[in-house]
Amino acid sequence: MSQSRRIFLSLFLCIPMAGWAQQTPAAAGSVQQTPVAEHKDGRIQLDVVVTDKSGKPVTGLESKEFSLLDNNQPAQLASFEAIGGGAQKVTPPVEAIVVLDVVNEEHRQVEYERQEVARFLRQNGGHLAVPTSVFLLTDTGVKVQPRPTMDGNALAADVDKLDLSWRILALRTGGVGAIERFQLSVRMLTGIVKTEERKPDRKLLIWMGQGWPLLNGVAFKSSDKSQKAYFASIVELSTIMREARMSLYSISADWLLYKDYLKGVTSAQKAEAGNLSLKVLVTQSGGNTASTGTDMVDPINRILAEANAYYRISFDPPHAAHPDEYHDLKVVVDQPGLTARTRTGYYAEP
Repeated sequence: MSQSRRIFLSLFLCIPMAGWAQQTPAAAGSVQQTPVAEHKDGRIQLDVVVTDKSGKPVTGLESKEFSLLDNNQPAQLASFEAIGGGAQKVTPPVEAIVVLDVVNEEHRQVEYERQEVARFLRQNGGHLAVPTSVFLLTDTGVKVQPRPTMDGNALAADVDKLDLSWRILALRTGGVGAIERFQLSVRMLTGIVKTEERKPDRKLLIWMGQGWPLLNGVAFKSSDKSQKAYFASIVELSTIMREARMSLYSISADWLLYKDYLKGVTSAQKAEAGNLSLKVLVTQSGGNTASTGTDMVDPINRILAEANAYYRISFDPPHAAHPDEYHDLKVVVDQPGLTARTRTGYYAEP
């Protein structure tokens, strides 16, 4: 890879995020959000989804049935809360964010995804179970409605009007084009998380499609500078997604190459672009990848079933010996056939 391309890769974090444009006025039924101060006492808080063998969320568990491992060492729970289940309402409600990706998907595919998202919004007479927003990722930024809404019909009408021809930047094919889309997408995702971090509620971000290029292979071999940039972005995204209480989900066809990059990155020397791929971030955030054929409404519904049935735990992390010290996390439920999903790691600071 040429020196100029290596510099291009290593500097992608320094490029400011494109401006955010409001797509529509607030729809009827919008839910008001109140920013809260960031939690400063150093305690790590986690949202945990427990599912059975069929993938359905499980409620009614008690704290004694949960075990937390931090770097394979038992960690004591500082707090435990079972949220949702039955007639209990979650307050504040979990927010759903659906992202239509014009940058990385062909126009025909995005148009189909738009139709499926509108069909999801109009089901049940347009009565949404959780406050929902639809974001449009474009070459110039993210188009977003000002507030989430539970009025599916109003939101679907806005989705019908979205302009999917936003390709002002001439994204090239081949390696250079892949790098451009990678840079732009990671930058935009970081901006979305930082914006949503101000809201106190839990968030499920549902990304329609495969996401940005993996940038694997000899042609994309990283320089020391690019690895440092990748690591800085990995640490930042891991931290702000955890603090924003955001879990990523992906709705797309099966694509398994990302699994080579799932292991937590402990230093810049081990960082690669693949560690920032969408499905890696999905898995590490405690979300899930929903494979799909022609129907995209059912996968979205299955994801949102996790919005109102989960567990909130916290623990006090051990002292970090150095900046950006990576810790593996694992939550185990003491019942056969159940699986717990949460963040797979965090970065501790001295």
